[in-house]
Amino acid sequence: MVSSWFHAFGSGIRFVLLRPVARDNGSWLLFWKMIFSAKAILFDMDGVLMDSTPSVERVWRSWAVRHGLDPEHVASLAHGRRSIETIREVAPTLNAEKENVIVEQMEIDDKEGVTALPGAAELLAHLPTDRFAIVTSATRPLAVARLGYAGIPVPRNIITANDVIYGKPSPEPFLKGAALLGFDPADCLVFEDSPAGIASARSAGMKAIALQTTYPADQLQAAHVIIGSLVDVKRTWLDGDIKLELVPFRVAKS
Repeated sequence: MVSSWFHAFGSGIRFVLLRPVARDNGSWLLFWKMIFSAKAILFDMDGVLMDSTPSVERVWRSWAVRHGLDPEHVASLAHGRRSIETIREVAPTLNAEKENVIVEQMEIDDKEGVTALPGAAELLAHLPTDRFAIVTSATRPLAVARLGYAGIPVPRNIITANDVIYGKPSPEPFLKGAALLGFDPADCLVFEDSPAGIASARSAGMKAIALQTTYPADQLQAAHVIIGSLVDVKRTWLDGDIKLELVPFRVAKS
């Protein structure tokens, strides 16, 4: 079973089993450690590097109520996608461009509870600036504002909603992130927290690690592995590649 999973995931991933494998409802296997290697890492921002969920949900619920829409439904669609695409889906009769400007400013103004997630600043600080990028569905002004609220320096390399035609789940954002760093997509590893982001990474031909910070595990099964926090990630170097050890984690069968 283990060897067949290794073959399915391909190069750049190996297992280190430090205790017996256990089954979890027949859909997952629990390991003690897993090792990924990559030449570059692409990080989603909200839900991966920072917790902005309270702000996101306040803004989208308020906007939804203003337009007579179901606030719970709208808020549930807002994570991991460009705001203009959420607006187009939930309110196709509205002027999406105009509403997007309004929502963006609401999000910039709402900074309460926007904080760095555990392990985020430490991991970024120990990666060379030419080996990682942030790939976010936020606009550049919003990304810069939230990074500032969270106390995370704005990196040299960042792809925002302003840099793409099609947002996640399209592969375009992560393909542009790989191109910005100058690496082949297959050599990049992605950290994501949303189904849309995971679909974007996988369709770009990249390995995806999901953080269970915004969505439950059953909605993240398209990722190669789920972890609880970036604190669980240990970074080293191996023959010029970034080696990441994840402890603990859950691996999807597919």
